[in-house]
Amino acid sequence: MPKHTENKAVLKPWQCKLHEVIFEADTPAGKLFDVLLLVAIILSVLVVMLESVPTYDLKYHDIFFAGEWVFTILFTIEYFMRIVSIQKPWKYIFSFYGLVDLLSIIPTYLGLFVSGTNSLMVIRSLRLMRVFRILKLEKYVIEAGMLGKALRQSRNKIIVFLFALLAVVIILGTTMYLVESAEAGFTSIPRSIYWAIITLTTVGYGDIAPVTPLGQFIASIVMILGYAVIAVPTGIVTTELIKGGKKTNTQACPSCSKEGHDDDADFCKYCGASLNPNE
Repeated sequence: MPKHTENKAVLKPWQCKLHEVIFEADTPAGKLFDVLLLVAIILSVLVVMLESVPTYDLKYHDIFFAGEWVFTILFTIEYFMRIVSIQKPWKYIFSFYGLVDLLSIIPTYLGLFVSGTNSLMVIRSLRLMRVFRILKLEKYVIEAGMLGKALRQSRNKIIVFLFALLAVVIILGTTMYLVESAEAGFTSIPRSIYWAIITLTTVGYGDIAPVTPLGQFIASIVMILGYAVIAVPTGIVTTELIKGGKKTNTQACPSCSKEGHDDDADFCKYCGASLNPNE
């Protein structure tokens, strides 16, 4: 049996329509859904942040409480709509975004079962998990997929650069430990490496500073090298962005919910299912 026939037998027309609206942004309905969901995510995260301000929480606690339940119910409906609109629900449930969606709604429900003054801190920690909703924003921005692809393709180069950077700070830290005295703050090699890291990254807390001319000369070199910490990874990622400029559409597989397919793709490159089971 052809794959597209098999998908059509499993997914009902209303499920295909629901999948098109929820998982894709190529249609007016899909774009509207994404925009409304983006607004809801931003507002819900804003409620969490404002609720953590004692003066605001004391004055608007009831509004925050009601608003949180409204958002939780909306995201719960969205979560189950996503489950019923794909052929293999477990693919979505155990995916990264599926877990993020779940983590964004369960804290509010768990708060119903935690009571007592001794458990207030537990409730607070559970409710703070709602900020996971901010991670839902990435999948509604097409360009984020291109950035994620560039980061994945450049990860090996960046890892090599970080290891080289680690070797540099160890050498510099050890050198400064030999050059400077304990009175200047360089009491051990690890603490000297700490100085090298904060100097190389141009943070410079000022809690440790070289006092000898040789130490200050080495510190000047470290400060200049600090610009490479930003320039090199940026250049690596930018190169991959230019190389990988081919855009992908927003169509998600109705079987496994994976995205990132080419515009002319007819089948999912992850599971092989038809991307257009109704055609």
